[in-house]
Amino acid sequence: MRISRFFDDLSKAYSAELDDLRTDSEGKDILRSRLAEKRKQVPFLLPMLKSNPEMVAVAFHGGFRFMNPLVMETLTTKEAKQHPSWKTLSESVKLEPWAEPLCQAILKDADGAAFMVTAAGLEYLAKSKHSRQTSPSNAADMDAEDREQDDATSEQNELKEGGDLDGNYGRHGRDDGDDGDDYDLEEAGADWLAEQGFDRKD
Repeated sequence: MRISRFFDDLSKAYSAELDDLRTDSEGKDILRSRLAEKRKQVPFLLPMLKSNPEMVAVAFHGGFRFMNPLVMETLTTKEAKQHPSWKTLSESVKLEPWAEPLCQAILKDADGAAFMVTAAGLEYLAKSKHSRQTSPSNAADMDAEDREQDDATSEQNELKEGGDLDGNYGRHGRDDGDDGDDYDLEEAGADWLAEQGFDRKD
């Protein structure tokens, strides 16, 4: 999925902000309580709506219901100047009851409507876990998985042809010394010698 530069930059900051809120110094998940605190702070964070929207947008984490994902997909490909109005977008995005009062407080600010569009886009990206491209490390992991799959396929084919994982074969391949072929060959050799006039050794 192609994401605009606007949302690409902000979505990284948004994810980082959520990560910072998620755990305490002991590694315990305290995201819910910290989000509750963040929501109480929203009236004091209004000056940041335009300069650092991601720091306020986390207050709406879990507060959007996306009724038309296609609308959101389109939104996240656009730069800020191309965004629809919040009034238009809200026809496809619904707020949870607890988020309604926050939205109304923010819409009183001059930058509030634009911020709500941005917040919805950031939450959509976080929720859907879209990524613009595969990272090099993930690509390397995929290559390693492909190689492992090729090795596994080769081993399976080898086994079908009569071999085992150590490269030993049974009657349909090389003699592994454990399937009775040695005895058969010895008996056949004794028969041949007897036919040539030699005494059979019992």
